[in-house]
Amino acid sequence: MIKICFVCTGNTCRSIMAERLMKKVLKDRKIEGIKVASRGLSATGENISENTKIVLKEYRATYANRKSIKLGKIDKNTLYITMTANQKQAIKSKNVISFKELIGFDILDPYGQDLEVYRKSAKEILSGINILIEKMELWR
Repeated sequence: MIKICFVCTGNTCRSIMAERLMKKVLKDRKIEGIKVASRGLSATGENISENTKIVLKEYRATYANRKSIKLGKIDKNTLYITMTANQKQAIKSKNVISFKELIGFDILDPYGQDLEVYRKSAKEILSGINILIEKMELWR
């Protein structure tokens, strides 16, 4: 079983989008044996943002509400994927990569911005997910 945890700041936009988009891609491609979660470095138990829900619905991914979850104890058997290179520095583990390493740039925080910014973030996240899955298929 491979375990992946997407990490951002608040776990209300980027990381939850990444978690749910990854689950959708895995389901669509009938890929099993991968457990996906998301957390926030500074999560405070907020609901996911309304624009996040809209974008997830547009991708036909699960958009149900969920409270944000703060990143806790690091599991040495989990691959952590951060939205930015700076967030990577905050996690004390060898099993951390950033989206910058996957796609060449950070996924900027859309929090509080308009729907188009969320759509752009989702598109960038999906690009990184597809690259990640390709790399994972090479490992198998």
